[in-house]
Amino acid sequence: MRLISGRRLLSPRGSGTRPTTSRVREAVMNIVRPRLLDCRWLDLCSGSGVMACEAIERGARSVTAVEKDPRCASICERNLMEVAQSGSRRADVTVVKRDLMIWLQQDWRQEGFDLIYFDPPYDGGLYSKTLSLLANQEWLRPDGLLICEHPSDQPLDPGGQWTVMDRRRYGSSSLVMISRPERCRRDGTDSRQPRTDPEA
Repeated sequence: MRLISGRRLLSPRGSGTRPTTSRVREAVMNIVRPRLLDCRWLDLCSGSGVMACEAIERGARSVTAVEKDPRCASICERNLMEVAQSGSRRADVTVVKRDLMIWLQQDWRQEGFDLIYFDPPYDGGLYSKTLSLLANQEWLRPDGLLICEHPSDQPLDPGGQWTVMDRRRYGSSSLVMISRPERCRRDGTDSRQPRTDPEA
């Protein structure tokens, strides 16, 4: 597996993981480019850590990756540490080797994240539960953005606790970008119609 820059990463063997395609990764990085410098990035169901590595290469100052599979989590940690230590600006890296549902039920009192990327197993039944837990505490900063990757043939409804900012489709994978409702009430950014075209 390679990053958009060409850097090679370690990748878990077998078919138990579904890495985000380079097309989707590049689209995400283009969408959030103005937010990446010095951001706090949370990667849920991180797998090999490829998305967080892309964020580090573009200036994220802090990355937290959550992955319950011990083998994937170890590979994720190695990838993140290597990328974080290779640039002129080092990022803080934390890899959480725990079940996502259990980890999100903690009493979160730390600084919120600027960007959260959520790419669970498509058939894992994690979307609704995770979005509810994220909405219950200050995981996302008021002006932050939560990006969910989901199968294009299964439209994702984030529920009333979130405001949809944008939607994009890239073949069999789609993205929905959501924010906390109070942000939209404050700056009016929910007036923009979601996009569904394939361009980033």
